[in-house]
Amino acid sequence: MKRIGVTGHRSIPEEAHAHVMAGIRAVLCGFDGSLEALSSLAVGADQLFADLALACGAELTVVIPSGDYEACFADGPELARYRSLKGRAAREVRLDFPHSTDEAYYAAGAYIADHCDRLLAVWDGRPARGFGGTGDIVTYARTLGRPVTVIWRDGVERA
Repeated sequence: MKRIGVTGHRSIPEEAHAHVMAGIRAVLCGFDGSLEALSSLAVGADQLFADLALACGAELTVVIPSGDYEACFADGPELARYRSLKGRAAREVRLDFPHSTDEAYYAAGAYIADHCDRLLAVWDGRPARGFGGTGDIVTYARTLGRPVTVIWRDGVERA
C-alpha cells in the first residue's frame, strides 16, 4: 500500500483554491493501487486532502496531535467537518500531548512525514509562521529524503 501524507496551510486564498484542489486530486486519483492518506484534519489543506483522498478511494489515517485537539476548531461547521472526516477514517493515531501546542503540531507533522512514502505540501514556499508550520514539516521531510510534492499557484500570496 502506498502512503501519502499532507502538510499545508490552514488558509488558502480563493485565487489558489481551484489550483490546489486540482493538484491534490491529480496526485491522489492518478495513483494506481491501494492508497493510505495521512492527515491531521486541520482546517484548510488537511481537510481538503482528506475529502479528496476519501473520494478517490483511499483509506484515511488521522493523526491527532493532542488530547484537546477538538477545542482548536470553532463550534459549528469547522468542528462538524472535523468530526465527520474523523468518523470516516480507517485508523486513528493519537499522540501523547495533552494540549495543542506548537510542539504537538510539529510532532504530528513529523509523524506524518515519518510514515508516508510521499509528502504532499500545500505550501507557498515561505518559512513557517510558527514552529511546526508547513515550512518546518517540508524541511523535516526533505532531511529524511522523503519525496515532497509542492502544490501552490504561482503568484498567489497568503494573507
